[in-house]
Amino acid sequence: MAKTRSRYVCSNCNRVTAAYVGRCPKCGEFNTMEEEVLVAEAPPSKRNRRATGQSDSKPQRLGEVTADGFERLPLPLPEFGRVLGGGIVPGSLVLVGGDPGIGKSTLLLDVSALTANAHGTTLYVSGEESSRQIKMRADRLGITANDLYLVTETKLQAILNHVEQLQPTLVIVDSIQTTFAEDLTSAAGSVSQVRECASRFQELAKTSGVSVFLVGHVTKEGTIAGPRVLEHIVDTVLYLEGDPFHRYRLLRSVKNRFGATSEVGVFEMVEKGMVEVPNPSEAFLAERQVNAPGSTIAVTMEGTRPLLVEVQALASSTTFSNPRRTANGVDYNRLLLITAVLTRRVRVKLHDKDVFVNVIGGLQIDEPAADLAIAVAIGSSVKDRAVHADMAFVGEVGLSGELRAVSQLEARLKEAKKLGFKRCVIPKTAQRRLTEPPKGLDLLGCRNLAEAIDVALIQA
Repeated sequence: MAKTRSRYVCSNCNRVTAAYVGRCPKCGEFNTMEEEVLVAEAPPSKRNRRATGQSDSKPQRLGEVTADGFERLPLPLPEFGRVLGGGIVPGSLVLVGGDPGIGKSTLLLDVSALTANAHGTTLYVSGEESSRQIKMRADRLGITANDLYLVTETKLQAILNHVEQLQPTLVIVDSIQTTFAEDLTSAAGSVSQVRECASRFQELAKTSGVSVFLVGHVTKEGTIAGPRVLEHIVDTVLYLEGDPFHRYRLLRSVKNRFGATSEVGVFEMVEKGMVEVPNPSEAFLAERQVNAPGSTIAVTMEGTRPLLVEVQALASSTTFSNPRRTANGVDYNRLLLITAVLTRRVRVKLHDKDVFVNVIGGLQIDEPAADLAIAVAIGSSVKDRAVHADMAFVGEVGLSGELRAVSQLEARLKEAKKLGFKRCVIPKTAQRRLTEPPKGLDLLGCRNLAEAIDVALIQA
């Protein structure tokens, strides 16, 4: 028998201690220290095998390696397939995370049924709900599939036995934090259990060609709970994002070994479950009120997809000595930068005004290409003058007030033209680089923010 010993690892920041402590000495969180059992000495057979360098692997020339059997499995759910890179890759290991109640189980139940109908046997393993509960949800959503099997199980070996018996095309495990290996003494959800179970599922996927989807819980910070090694083991990491009070959900790819990262699929939460939104830009602009001060249209990129979203700003007189800055859907520090540029470079008086910025639809915009739309929206609200209804905005704002070029400008402009916009304000430097500007879209090149605001606002 191998000798074992224990150590304690923080599930929040991975700090390691020799003895259990109630509060992590690094991140300060309580009750996050999980026991991890370590094998101090490997069994003699494994040690001898490692010492002699024995291995079952064999080096091959690149030209001799074939990619047969790795054709993607298409799904009649284009938004989901888009995020994966075109479909499900056989033998892939995918991790899906998101806030509680955001719709992970609903979406994956729909995906499992579609896979079963299109490609054969699918196994849905739940460690949090009974088969009856899953059946009730399926009836409510109108989901039917003859080759979809349900099982409530948390023991890792039992799950692997079910997979060996059924030989499914796809296995969904909801969730990895409830699954545990019986040969480890630590509790389910601990660092050692999550790492071991993920490694075993990886071995299953790579050796048998079965695609495995793991559902992962998230921490208060919005990241996947458990060790960071979990995200390194899997092939693809997907996050289901969205505001619970809004109907739209974004499935975002942050890691993908079989496709582009930062791809986004847009879904709408309705009574019948998660429904894909084929034209997100049109949906986000459906309730837009034209000729309203403080409203602009930003052309952003989510992966390879251009999205047009409405940015609203409101500047009102403050009753406090320090005016407030509130950002919903944009980075707070980015908002502070834009307000500082407006105050110093454009001479817009904001020292006595509270500024509120909101992105419609519950979206989160992180790229600087939306700076121009945010700045013009604030300027429009302060001056109480509306922006031209047929005008969109693309550009990054520098600290000197200059407008800087952004990536994939031609794709952004084509999307704006497709949705009926007649004019678009872009940086002057980017205008000269365009090789094929869209016909029918008037491009207004501006050198700085002050010039862009003058062009955008309707004359009083």
